[in-house]
Amino acid sequence: MVKNRISIQYAGKDLLIGVLIALVSIPISMGYALVAGLPAIYGLYGSFLPILVYGILTSSPRFVFGVDAAPAALTGALLSTLGIAAGSDAAIRIMPLITILVSLWLLVFFLLKANRLLIFISQPVIGGFITGIGVTIICMQIPKLFGGTSGSGELIDLVVHIYDEAVKHFHLPSLLLGLGTTLLILICRHFVPKLPMQAIVMVLGVLATAVFPLKEAGIACLPSVEQGLPAPVLPDFTLFPDNYRTLLVSSFIIAVVILSETLLASSNYALKYDETLKPRREILAYSLGNAAAAATGCCPVNGSVSRSGIADQFGVRSQWMSVSACLTMVLILLFGTGFISYLPIPVLTGIVISALIGTFEIQLARKLRKVDKTEYVIFWAAMIAVLLMGTIYGVIVGVLLSSVTFIFRQSRPKIEILGVDPEEEGYHSLKRKGNYLPIRHVLLYRFSGALFFANISYFEDGLSAAIRPDTRVIVIDAGGIISVDVTAAERLLALYHKFQKQGIRFYLAGHISGVNAELRAFGAEELIRSGAVRSRISLALRDAGYDKPYELEDVNSEQKNSYGKQLAELTWAYGDEAEQILQEIARQIAIRLREEPETDVETLLIEEKRLAHGYWNYADEDEFLDHLEMQLFLQTQEQSRQNSALAEQLEERIIERHMILEEKILSRNPSYLERLKRHRERRDEEFRRLHPETYQRILETRRRYLDKKEMKEDTTQNKK
Repeated sequence: MVKNRISIQYAGKDLLIGVLIALVSIPISMGYALVAGLPAIYGLYGSFLPILVYGILTSSPRFVFGVDAAPAALTGALLSTLGIAAGSDAAIRIMPLITILVSLWLLVFFLLKANRLLIFISQPVIGGFITGIGVTIICMQIPKLFGGTSGSGELIDLVVHIYDEAVKHFHLPSLLLGLGTTLLILICRHFVPKLPMQAIVMVLGVLATAVFPLKEAGIACLPSVEQGLPAPVLPDFTLFPDNYRTLLVSSFIIAVVILSETLLASSNYALKYDETLKPRREILAYSLGNAAAAATGCCPVNGSVSRSGIADQFGVRSQWMSVSACLTMVLILLFGTGFISYLPIPVLTGIVISALIGTFEIQLARKLRKVDKTEYVIFWAAMIAVLLMGTIYGVIVGVLLSSVTFIFRQSRPKIEILGVDPEEEGYHSLKRKGNYLPIRHVLLYRFSGALFFANISYFEDGLSAAIRPDTRVIVIDAGGIISVDVTAAERLLALYHKFQKQGIRFYLAGHISGVNAELRAFGAEELIRSGAVRSRISLALRDAGYDKPYELEDVNSEQKNSYGKQLAELTWAYGDEAEQILQEIARQIAIRLREEPETDVETLLIEEKRLAHGYWNYADEDEFLDHLEMQLFLQTQEQSRQNSALAEQLEERIIERHMILEEKILSRNPSYLERLKRHRERRDEEFRRLHPETYQRILETRRRYLDKKEMKEDTTQNKK
């Protein structure tokens, strides 16, 4: 049984949250019904039975289902393709057919276990697709802000329509009301996110119409509707033969969007709260939820990220929320639809636009821009394709780009040249910041991917480029090579023979045993029999006559600097952000030392490592001490003499810690200590350049401490 899905212990609070979700759904669902090409009341029809069916069947205890942006936009685009006017009798007549086809596609996905196919649709594709749909719908809705009618088509058509409507129907009071609604919701969302502003703004709009002569001022309101639940409807399959290709393809796309968007979003909630989500059961819930929507004449329905977010903010724990939302909507349909004719269209449009802005995946785009430029391009390509060519082509473009990117990455995995540091275990990339140097006459070559026909030439080219004139041993770090095919096996054997003729020892090391089985099966067993295959890099080096301590390349100091800063562990964990992390740790410790100057050294070290999450070694601590030293003096630069004296007192303790570190390093590796001191000199020079006055004070404190220490030692010696 799924934890907390419908648990009586959470009924009280979750029933109240369900009432809130129903109230928030009123303006949003009516707006999206208009986007889908239906009268607004159908948004309410789709907000009671589908949400109840989903709430009973789902394995998610906290996700909300209902009329939402993406399916509504796709449905509206489908009506436009079919030449059916939005809000017309023809639109109302064909909608149950569209929705039931979507339900049937979802049922097919359930039977085929299609949730497994989601791994082939990347997050950038979905993010760009959803953002493109959001922008498209906003462009459709913009004319309704100033008294015009909604548009259809792609971006260029919509921009032309906005211009034409502005020329013919521009109404300034409507525009001010619509923009004011949008801005108010966005501002409140930022500062008071728990406030259900959609429902509040809807009520304010209704009250404004009742109190002020908005209709007389030319501001359009929704038409009135009769109270009561919708009569059950059956899909009109006689409409299917005339448009079967368009209906099948478009309903398939809508079903894919519902599946991917809802399943991914609900999976994130399940992961967040450590709950068990059953993907196949979810797909069945989507299918039957849409069947319920078809029975009410509504457009296809979807999981709502925005309304789920509202429910989550209020601490929902079970699907009693859906039961309560359903009952609340039933009561509204039976007794409370009179308000609809008082709701200004610009207000409803502003609510829809603000909700759509919330669906934009801007944070994802920013993250991709920093981390993965290729995925960033895919995001924008999918979005632009939706805007310029339509939703179907947007999906196709995004999936094709993802597939091409996957193939390219498999054929171009990461290649690194490795080195060692006498102070550390293992073999590390020379690109990593630290004091890593190549072993003399040895090439350590890391290839991080399966080796097969599409990338074996890339492997060979990289290897050839890395070989130096004095190379005597080549060791392939094959820890990332999980498989080889027949082409790769043959070429590896050919490389072995080639290097053997050149007097170079060639090894493959560190891979899983399954690779050896493939080498034997594909005719490269000679690599194993000759000893060119080893379980570890160290064993390959030992077989070639190289053992610890390794003789390292004798590079000059300028080359050593090119290997990066002294940071090692922190850089491995945080990359280019290591310097900022270290500075922030130093700043926090400096503040603590000023507040608690009696803190002992051991406590200080524990705090340092805690703030660095354990990524810490002698080099990191040495650099940290310099940053701490500088932070202490910078913080007291503009403060009292007493604080300056405190900083000097703490400076003495830092110097003592430096000396302890030097003694430890000297006992283990004198040459490493020399490199550490040279690096410290470069840091001092950089600080002197940036803060000359503060640096001068640090130097004076150091001199006074060393003079004091020397006098103390002389006194002790004289006593002896």
